[in-house]
Amino acid sequence: MEKGLIQVYSGEGHGKSAAALGRAIQVASAGEDVVLINFLKGYQNEAFLKRMEPEVKIFRFEKSEEEYAHLSDEHKQEEIRNIKNGLNFAKKVLTTGECSLLILDEVLGLIDNGIITIEDLSHILEAKAEDVSIILTGIHLNDAVCQLADEIFKIEAVNYKIY
Repeated sequence: MEKGLIQVYSGEGHGKSAAALGRAIQVASAGEDVVLINFLKGYQNEAFLKRMEPEVKIFRFEKSEEEYAHLSDEHKQEEIRNIKNGLNFAKKVLTTGECSLLILDEVLGLIDNGIITIEDLSHILEAKAEDVSIILTGIHLNDAVCQLADEIFKIEAVNYKIY
């Protein structure tokens, strides 16, 4: 049995979710199941990505089409309940062993927005079986999140000109 890792993809640059999705395709093509739960934003190509099911199951518990940051306070409270349902689902997935790879896309943003704490995230990760891998994505990384991770990847845009 291979040991599953907790990986973090973070940084200001674009590509964290794409990198996680690339890893999902690798795992699925090896015959393993993947669950991806998206937070705080919708995938623009969600209908296309849904074609990867049943090998890669994609979930979004938020109801609004708008990004979380653009919602009114009232709608944010409603979405927080939906987000917490998504987090409970993540813990259930880990507890029941439904997948080899769980991706919590933009979960670090939940910490940034005060929706969950590091302790909340830690409790979810504690449900991980030895052979399950988890990818956490988000822009901001802090020391407490680093303590939870086995590997950390910093995604950044580097612009250069070739003369």
